[in-house]
Amino acid sequence: MISRKNLVKKSLFTMSALTVSLSAFASGEVNLYTTREPRLIQPLLEAFEKDTGIKTNTVFIKDGLPERIKSEGERSPADVLMTVDIGKLLDVVDQDLVQPVDSKTLKEIIPENLRAADDRWFAFSLRDRVLYAAKELDLDTFTYEDLADPKWKNRVCIRSGQHPYNTSLIAAMIAHNGPEKTEEWLKGVKNNLARKAAGGDREVARDILGGICDIGIGNAYYVGRMKNAEPGSEQYQWGEAIKVIRPTFANPEGSGTHVNITGAAIAKHSPNHDNAVKLLEYLVSDQAQQLYSKTNYEYPIREGVEMDPVMTAIGELKVDSLPVTEIAKFRKQASELVDKVGFDN
Repeated sequence: MISRKNLVKKSLFTMSALTVSLSAFASGEVNLYTTREPRLIQPLLEAFEKDTGIKTNTVFIKDGLPERIKSEGERSPADVLMTVDIGKLLDVVDQDLVQPVDSKTLKEIIPENLRAADDRWFAFSLRDRVLYAAKELDLDTFTYEDLADPKWKNRVCIRSGQHPYNTSLIAAMIAHNGPEKTEEWLKGVKNNLARKAAGGDREVARDILGGICDIGIGNAYYVGRMKNAEPGSEQYQWGEAIKVIRPTFANPEGSGTHVNITGAAIAKHSPNHDNAVKLLEYLVSDQAQQLYSKTNYEYPIREGVEMDPVMTAIGELKVDSLPVTEIAKFRKQASELVDKVGFDN
C-alpha cells in the first residue's frame, strides 16, 4: 500500500515530469506573426524546421498587427513579428511591442543601416522599386521624377498610391525634395496615368503587354517571378513584354534606387525567446539568404550571395543612401498627399 507521503511524492514527480515534457514541447516551436503571405516564406520556414527541429507556427495578419499584439497583452503567443515594409515594422517598435536582441551573429552580418541602433529590429532582405518599360522603348536611364514628365501623359500604370510600396516611395520623394515639390510631382504622375491607380505590380506588366501603358512602377522581385514562370503562361508573357530599369532620384548626392525591406523583431512578451532568436539568426544564414534571392527574388543583406540569373541580368543595385528609418518618418505625410491630390480617384 502506498503511503500518503509517497503518494504526494509520486504526484509531485508526475507533475514535475509533465512540466518538463511541456517545456520540451514549447522549446520545439516558435510563433511567427507576419504581414507577409505565409506561402511566400514557407520554403524558408521549412528549411529552418529541417535544420533546427523547431516547428514554426505562422499567423498571417494583413492589417492591424500592433492592435492584435496589444489586444493579446502579456499572454500573447507571438514570438517573432515580421513585416514587408519598414513603416509597418516601426509601428510595432514605436509602440513598445518588441524587445532588443543581443545577438553577435545579427550584428556581424546585418549592416548598421539595416538594423536598429538599439537592436529592436533587423532587416533580412531588400526589395527595390523599379521601372517596368515596354521592351521596344528606347530608354536606358530614368529618374523617379521623370514619371511626372508630360511626355508620358496617358502612358503610365501604377498600383494604388496608398499601397505601402508606393507610400514608401512617395515618402522617399518627400525626404529628397520636400513636401511641396513632391505634391507637384504626384499631381504630374496622376496626370500621366493611362488608367486608374489600382491592381498590383504584375498588372502593370500585364497592361504594358496589352498596350494600355508604356511604363510603370513595380517591385523588381515580381519580375523574377514572371520571367521564371511556366513558359507560355500569362505571367511569363507579362514578364517577357517588359525590360527593367532601376530609377534613381534626380538629386545626385548619394542618390540610388529606392528600396524597402523585409524585416522582423522579437515580440516583447515572447514565450519562446531563445527559439525566436534562433529564427532571426537563421534568416541571415547563407542558406536562408540564398532562398531569399533564388526563391523570392529579393536582394539579400548578406554579402556574396548568388542571385537568380533573371535578377542578375537587371544589373547592379545601387541603393539610395537615405536610411530607411528617415524615409519612414514621412510615410504619414505621403499618405495624406495621396488623398490630397486624389491620386487614387
